[in-house]
Amino acid sequence: MDKIVKYIPLLGWIKTYNKKMLLSDSVAGLTVGIMLIPQGMAYALLAGLPPVYGLYAALIPQVVYAFLGTSRQLAVGPVAMDSLLVATIVSALASNPDNYIDLAILLAFMMGGLQILFGIFKFGFLVNFLSKPVISAFTFAAALIIGLNQIKHLLGISFDKMIMVDGIEQKVTTNTIQDLAHQVYLHIQDTNYVTLLIGLVGIILIKFVKKINKKIPASLVVVIIGILVVYFLELNMQGVKIVENIPQGLPKIGLPQFNFDEFKALIPAAFTLSLIAFMEAISVAKAIEEKHDDYKIDSNQELIALGASNFFGSFFSSYPVTGGFSRSAVSDQTGAKTGISAIFSALLILLTLLFLTEYFYYLPNALLGSIIMVAVFGLIDLKVPINLWQSDKIEFLIYAITFLSTLIIGIQQGIGIGVLLSLLVIIYNVSYPHIALVGKIKGTSEYRNIERYEDLEIANEIIIVRLDARLFYANMNYFKDKIFELIENNKQDTKAIIIMGKAINGIDSSSIHMLKVLIK
Repeated sequence: MDKIVKYIPLLGWIKTYNKKMLLSDSVAGLTVGIMLIPQGMAYALLAGLPPVYGLYAALIPQVVYAFLGTSRQLAVGPVAMDSLLVATIVSALASNPDNYIDLAILLAFMMGGLQILFGIFKFGFLVNFLSKPVISAFTFAAALIIGLNQIKHLLGISFDKMIMVDGIEQKVTTNTIQDLAHQVYLHIQDTNYVTLLIGLVGIILIKFVKKINKKIPASLVVVIIGILVVYFLELNMQGVKIVENIPQGLPKIGLPQFNFDEFKALIPAAFTLSLIAFMEAISVAKAIEEKHDDYKIDSNQELIALGASNFFGSFFSSYPVTGGFSRSAVSDQTGAKTGISAIFSALLILLTLLFLTEYFYYLPNALLGSIIMVAVFGLIDLKVPINLWQSDKIEFLIYAITFLSTLIIGIQQGIGIGVLLSLLVIIYNVSYPHIALVGKIKGTSEYRNIERYEDLEIANEIIIVRLDARLFYANMNYFKDKIFELIENNKQDTKAIIIMGKAINGIDSSSIHMLKVLIK
């Protein structure tokens, strides 16, 4: 039974479930669901998909996570970062609009399968290679790109470039800062000022409502006002782009159509996206876990839960999902006790799909752009680069390169470069560990680094060296060279070398051979 509970955590906490928890979960779940309706449609638009696919992505994945997830407040569904990545990845491969949708759903299927495998084989540690500077820089740059991408909706223009692929004109999403700036320059004269006004008022209203009370679903309030204004003033007749028809009913069930070449082409992207999505979710889940003492987050089980959400969600037309920051925060603040709150959110999405989609016909795209801009600019944290500059110049350099790479080269390339830099720093630190020349503290049997402590007893003819790392093939030559350097720099004749092994937590066979040669 314990093994079953480990893989299906719901079976553990459901035994103590009561009416009080049900009330809290229903309030929290419905609140998050209300937020998710406009957000889901906005993020689908960001992903280059029809708005209804944001609702599809908010349906089954939530229910699956409620059964398998270890966080009781994490709100799983479409998010801005993953939506932009989907647009970047799929637009480069899709040959037509239908194929675009199929590839986005296929990406969720592949991403989910990879996450499940990572969880089963306990590969949760892989996210550790995404260092804090890399994550922060990537988030900052991606937030800027996502926000600037919404200018097209606020201005009522298009940023998409058209290229010829095998004689067919194909749309490619623009996702670098210079391309975005160039597209604004080319199309600024086409601005629809009514659309711009709607977008700006939307941003101001969302911020204003949130300032009054964070529990009020600001996005939904603005969406309702926007729909009524466009409908009664007939602003769609003045060039204001609206969502128009949203298909009513349940999503199509089954796997999307694809070929082997498309599957193969998506593998690197699915691998990258699976880790990024997990990184987003686990960071949010861990932050919320600190406020609760009745459960613990299991990183590997989270991988399985998120993977299953994407995998099974793809059979119901869902594109890639993960844990969202803002919705999870609201879930926690409004009193969610368990994953049952997510089921209430999903039920509200289901009711919307069955009965309410026609009421979103007059929803202006500019307001969806406003919702995204407010959400992503809240992710920007300027304190991180300032603190890194003051504390660690190497980490600041990694931050700066990742940030600029993401902005100028692209989203996928930026995170790849950041991870590569983090790995290079790890390799450098492992290959060149800290080695200290030590002396004795007077009147004690303790030894300390002579560069950090004064008045140490030093025997000039004896060199005492402390290696603060595991001694193995990657750093043994550096250690050996350092020994000879210390001998050469010693003005007295060296009669003995003592290696303090207190901080050496392991020695491999290559290092043992090196030490034997060194002694000879």
